[in-house]
Amino acid sequence: MGGVDVDEVIDALYELPPARFTAARDEAAARAKKAGDPAAGKRIAGLRRPTLAAWTSNTLVRAKPEEVEQFRQLGQALRAAHRSLDGEQLRDLSHQQHVVIGALAREAQRLADEAGTPVSDTVLREVGQILYAALADPDAAEAWASGRLAKAPALVTEFPDLDPDAAPPAPRPVARPAPAVRRPDRRVEAARAAAQDAEWAATAREDELRVAEEARQRTVEAAVAADTELERAQAARDRAYAAVTEAEERHREAGRTAAAARRAAKAAGRRLRALAGDAAAEPEGGDGSG
Repeated sequence: MGGVDVDEVIDALYELPPARFTAARDEAAARAKKAGDPAAGKRIAGLRRPTLAAWTSNTLVRAKPEEVEQFRQLGQALRAAHRSLDGEQLRDLSHQQHVVIGALAREAQRLADEAGTPVSDTVLREVGQILYAALADPDAAEAWASGRLAKAPALVTEFPDLDPDAAPPAPRPVARPAPAVRRPDRRVEAARAAAQDAEWAATAREDELRVAEEARQRTVEAAVAADTELERAQAARDRAYAAVTEAEERHREAGRTAAAARRAAKAAGRRLRALAGDAAAEPEGGDGSG
């Protein structure tokens, strides 16, 4: 696009911590427009600043491409197992799911620390939700693997439903029948794995609720602080108005006093001139009588 490598610019922007994203994005958009590529400038200007959890996830994706590919393969296997109700495979993969999500989330937290932007446990839980969505939803997996997430994908509460055309997998052949040992029902195993996934999703939703409650509480506290500050500002304004009124009254009183003093000065001047005139009119030696 007009000599501007937009993809390279986008990748560089999403490597930056969220606090630096907006200013860098605006500068990059301005440079693209100045270089004569308004379409690139418009695309860059439309990029959304990533949340802290999304940025942490992006950092993981860029630093660990092999783990990212393995994680996507795990997601494909899990979705296939859910569709086919392969209970034994679901049991094994579900265990891997929770272990891998925990390990990758902690690695993302470590990478964020190394990048100079430590993240809280709340953000770490949001990263776990992003990873769960990437396992359950192929579109979310694609967005996650791009390293350009701006926000967490929509919360996924369960894996794909059973494929109606898929039959349960045939049991593995055994050398000798073992009638005394009852094999677990694959549908029960699948239901157990689905219950585990539902528990994870419920935990993720509770975490999301907790994050929302914390945000709401911060908003309430900010509103209370704003009200307090407003009350202080109004009180200061009232005091300022009172001071202005008092100053204006003092000014008027000073004006009246100054006018009275000016009139007294003029009267004194007139008396002085009158006395001076009388003294000049008297003859020397008194009244001249003998």
